[in-house]
Parts: sequence; structure tokens; C-alpha cells
Amino acid sequence: MEKIMTFLRFAVLRVLFLCAGLMAGVGVMAQAPTFPNRPIKLVVPFVPGGTLDVVARLLARNMQDSLKQAVVVENRASAGGVVGVDHVAKSPADGYTLVLNAATPMVTVVSLQATPYDLIKDLVPVAQVSTFDYVLAVNVKSPINSMQDLIQLARKQPGKLNYASAGSGSGQHMYMELARSAAGIQIQHIPYKGNGPAMQALLSGEVDLIFDTSLGILPQVQGNRLRPIMTSSAKPMASMPQVPTMDSLFPGSGSQGWHAVFAPAATPKEVVAVLTEAIRKAVNSPDMAAKLRELGLEPSGMGPDRFTDVVRRDLERWGKLIRDNGIKAD
Repeated sequence: MEKIMTFLRFAVLRVLFLCAGLMAGVGVMAQAPTFPNRPIKLVVPFVPGGTLDVVARLLARNMQDSLKQAVVVENRASAGGVVGVDHVAKSPADGYTLVLNAATPMVTVVSLQATPYDLIKDLVPVAQVSTFDYVLAVNVKSPINSMQDLIQLARKQPGKLNYASAGSGSGQHMYMELARSAAGIQIQHIPYKGNGPAMQALLSGEVDLIFDTSLGILPQVQGNRLRPIMTSSAKPMASMPQVPTMDSLFPGSGSQGWHAVFAPAATPKEVVAVLTEAIRKAVNSPDMAAKLRELGLEPSGMGPDRFTDVVRRDLERWGKLIRDNGIKAD
């Protein structure tokens, strides 16, 4: 009888311990809610209305479908995007504050000026949203019909030809300097205050060239106002397959622009993974993919493992170009 009572006491104690363990597990689960459990803020470090802002609002709307939480776009425009990026870099690393930015200025501004953040140490890539090409173009009235024509003319008259940009350090400035350096020619830079004035300068014949995004160039080409002579990437553009690429003319020099989402560096990997998957689903959804292509952008969704290498490569490429050519910010 005593043996039976001892066995029963041990059995009861074992059940109690198991129940205590289960209750503790339930308590831990109750204290760790699934991410996200509140709205996410997506910072755009420029004014509303530009391509980046349009992409951000498309992305926010489509991310909500998989996250089941609101994604709110907030414009923080100042200092060439530095203020908005710095705000995110110094925000809590919990996945609730993100920034969407473009390759230029995201990776160029840190080489052009001192920034209050370190792009590699203070931020982590979440996902590449889209990619796009830049297109080198001339006025249709120009005698330049090809890159070969441009090189010959520039070598005959060094420094006489000029090109427009939206300002020192802008994408137009960086890509034209990349092409100019690859070709070994001298062309004068004329910075304007924004994309609109720069484009108008080319259309009016005030300048000879512009190296602008495909979104800015394509409508002018279709309207027979501009002539494309080279694209920036390694492979031909679907909308301009006959235009030679920079990589085909100057091997190894091709480069694409991109839009991407970043988070504070200490954001937990599991939270980054949730955000990456939500972005991947959003940009490759039929609705958003179609709208991105209407803007001249190609949907991506590349995750942080691969995209981190892209960021580091672009930092090195643009940093070297800026240093070698003594490029300064406005």
C-alpha cells in the first residue's frame, strides 16, 4: 500500500510540474505579440509628388495586405535626404520606422558630405523595391547621333560641350560623370535647381546633353523631342532595345538605379525577415508590378543577403568616382 501511495505522489508532482511549464510558456507567448501589432511608418526623405513618393505610397498600400497593419508614409525632406535617413537611423530598432530611398542620393551623399549616420553601421537593408535605368540623350536637332559621335566631338573641342543636371550630386550628375570618365572626355557640368529646369534646358537647346532616368527621358523620346544615345545598365532596355548600353561600350561600367527600404541597424533579423517578405509580395503583385512598369521601373524584391552586396558595391563605385573627380555637393 505504501508503494502505491509513493507512486501516486510522484505522479501528481510530475503532472503539476508539466502544468506549470505549460502555463509559463503561455505567459511568454502572451508577452511577445506577433510583429507587427501596430502601424508602421515609412519615411520618404524628399517632398511629396516625386517618383520616390509615388513608389512609397504604392508600396505602403500593397504591404498592408500581407502585414494586416497600416503602413503610413511620412515625408521628411531636407538636406538632400539626410534628415529623413538620420531620423530612421536613430529610431527604435523595432521594425516600425523604415526609410525608402534611391541609390543616388542614398549611397552618394555619404561621400559628398559629412552625415550624422554611417550607412553601413547604422542602417540595415530590408529589400530592394525596384530598379531603373538612366538614359543619355540629346536634343533631336543635335548633330550627335551616337556615343561615338559624342566622343569624337568632345575630343575635337574639349570642354565646349555641356550637360544639365538637377544639381551637384544628383543622379544626372553622377551618371554623366561616370560616362564621361569611362569615355575619357571633357564635358562641362551645368547644374540646375531640379529635374524640370534641367530637362527644359536641353529641350530649349541651352545645353547639349542630359543623363536622366528612363522615366524622365522616355516621354520626350516618344514625343520626338529627344534622341537616346546610351543607357546606363548592362542589358538593353525593353522600351529602347536598339539603344546601346554603357556596359557594351565601356565594359564593366554599367550601373542601374534602385529604390530600397532600410531599417535601423539593430532591428531583429526575424522582424527584417517579415518586412522583406511583405515587400517581396507587394512589388511582385500584379497590380503594383504593373504600376511600377508604367513608371519605367522594374519590380525587384531582392532581400538583404544579396542587396547588402549591391549597397557596398555602389558605395565603393560612387565614392571612388566622387573622390577621383573632386565632385562637391551644392
